[in-house]
Amino acid sequence: MNSPNGLVTVVGDADVAEPILIHSLTGFLDAGSAGRIAVEHLVGALPSTPVAEFDVDVLYDYRARRPRMTFLTDHYGEVDLPELKLDRLVDEAGRAFLLLHGPEPDFRWRGFSADAVWLAQSLGVSLVLGVHAVPWPAPHTRPVNVTAHSNNPELVSDRRPFVGDLEVPGHMAGLLELAMGQADITAMGFAAHVPHYLSASHYPRAAVSLLEAISAQTGLLLPLEGLRERAREADDDISMQMAGEAENVEAIRLLEHQYDEYMARLDQTGDSDDIAELDPKDFVDQVEQFLADRDRYDKD
Repeated sequence: MNSPNGLVTVVGDADVAEPILIHSLTGFLDAGSAGRIAVEHLVGALPSTPVAEFDVDVLYDYRARRPRMTFLTDHYGEVDLPELKLDRLVDEAGRAFLLLHGPEPDFRWRGFSADAVWLAQSLGVSLVLGVHAVPWPAPHTRPVNVTAHSNNPELVSDRRPFVGDLEVPGHMAGLLELAMGQADITAMGFAAHVPHYLSASHYPRAAVSLLEAISAQTGLLLPLEGLRERAREADDDISMQMAGEAENVEAIRLLEHQYDEYMARLDQTGDSDDIAELDPKDFVDQVEQFLADRDRYDKD
């Protein structure tokens, strides 16, 4: 069984009818490493078996995102080579689902998306669901909101929009949603709002919000308590660091005021385009600044 572009090899049986396929590709729009943390938590906490592997050597730019190696006094120890694969996981209720994870491809976007669609069709996938995270003008003292989007308007008709029409840098999560829609496969995605000043940090709270959104949408019973505890510890550490500087305390207070006003007006109007405090251009500028400032190497 060969994919149209030869970029994927099926190595196992999904062994589930009409599975849900969740995807999270690191390297772009993963503010706070939220997607990476969510994936690592699921893979570490749930039973998993490999289903398919993508030819990462064709898709990945090693010189732009060099893998980490260890040097042990007088010899090289190991190298953390990237993998881009589809695994079968089983939730806490015994329900199987699929997880596509690894680095976002640097090359052959059309080929990768076409082979991902082929894979979803071959496995009879009923829903494709992407997770990512964006920097947002919100304080860490408020809940992490999540923007939902879908190629099926019915799936997001009752969800609150946070921004209106935008032009944003292209990314594979968005391309997959478009490609799945063209193939009549239902796809949607969740984007966690990470406080912009924490975008380059590890922010487990956003990963919790993403997994909670997945559970609410799909009914999957995901293990969250360990991750919630990790988020509480990270929140305490952030609060302690912020409290150490009077300027930080004042900046957070002002951000809280702006955010609360924004949310109150959004609740009143229901129209994100009518909210002056969150200008779409400012939002895009924050995204682009986040991407410009971030370390090109993958975080540990």
